[in-house]
Amino acid sequence: MNQWTPISSEETQGNQPTRKSLTYWQDVWRRLRQNVMAMTGLVMILIISGLAIFGPMFSPYSYSEQNLQLANIAPQIEITKITDKDYVFVHNEYRLVSVTADGKFIGAPEVVDENKINRYITYNIDGKEVKFDYSLAMSNRKKGQKVTEEEENADMKTKYDIFVDGEKIDKYDTKIVLNKTNIMGTDTLGRDVWTRVLYGARISLTVGLVASVVNLCVGVVYGGIAGYEGGKVDNIMMRIVDIISSVPLLLIVILLMVIIEPGLKTIIITIGMVYWVGMARLVRGQVLSLKEQEFVLAARALGVTKSKIIIKHLIPNAIGPIVVSMMMSIPSAIFTEAFLSFIGLGVSAPEASWGTLANDALGGIRSYPYQLIIPSIAIALTMFAFNFLGDGLRDALDPRLRK
Repeated sequence: MNQWTPISSEETQGNQPTRKSLTYWQDVWRRLRQNVMAMTGLVMILIISGLAIFGPMFSPYSYSEQNLQLANIAPQIEITKITDKDYVFVHNEYRLVSVTADGKFIGAPEVVDENKINRYITYNIDGKEVKFDYSLAMSNRKKGQKVTEEEENADMKTKYDIFVDGEKIDKYDTKIVLNKTNIMGTDTLGRDVWTRVLYGARISLTVGLVASVVNLCVGVVYGGIAGYEGGKVDNIMMRIVDIISSVPLLLIVILLMVIIEPGLKTIIITIGMVYWVGMARLVRGQVLSLKEQEFVLAARALGVTKSKIIIKHLIPNAIGPIVVSMMMSIPSAIFTEAFLSFIGLGVSAPEASWGTLANDALGGIRSYPYQLIIPSIAIALTMFAFNFLGDGLRDALDPRLRK
């Protein structure tokens, strides 16, 4: 007699899984997506990376291309209508630049006569004689009086005369438009700021990538060996780490500059020598807490080699702190590169770096503040993006926060 009978479908409802089972990394991605700031940082990193890789390809300028006729022109400009179809931009450096009605620069018009003593320049614009008289801009200054840049620019904008075919323009028809030729303006040599910022992003992201690769290849392996071996080997290896970390970064850069010329190569070598130290200490601490676990003892009993235990067992179990530390080291490396370039120990001219852009802008910070603001914003946004993503990864990889 058969004593087995099939159960009904109602009796099996309580045994059905409530949701699909997720792997560790699927669960990390699920929790990371719930973190708004982390996803914002990830999107910002993707946008910055895309602009750095593909942006210069679509720019009509190179990072070193100069046009002194269009030097120190802001992203937003005030243009003056002198005839029915002719517009000019009155530059702070006492000259006129032809421009279209929508803000696209045509270039410097032909100079017919220039008198620096009487302070006027005569141009030929579309067959018309246009005289730009800026003598009033300095007529009220006392001899030897020191004038600030703000006062000089204010004088320039309010005390000049324009004559078209000998007839003075009494009332200027002006309007504010965006700079359609150089959307982020130009620097003191007439180079496109936007293009140079994009090239600077390439350098900064390259330095950040080098820092993360060095951390992964050197710091993780070095710390794993030191933590697993312990004893004298650990003591010797960590004393080497202490010696390296005790030498100031700036001193290392200066010493390398004696041997190697300043540039991106020097910064990469410096980061390769120094930035793995923190990761090595972190991994060593993680390995020390993991190497006495049962799964490591089981691997030893099965005859697994030390290298395989470190690479296949210990490091994967410490991957959470490793990923977070690696992500946090990227903005630190980017800021280090910007700082070194700012003080003249990094990328040299004419290469573009966010640090060199900020340094070049210091001389005209009052007259042309956009030259300093734009690279500063680029540095801040990049560092915020990586920090937001790093904080999100720290929370997502923490097993104590799993729900």
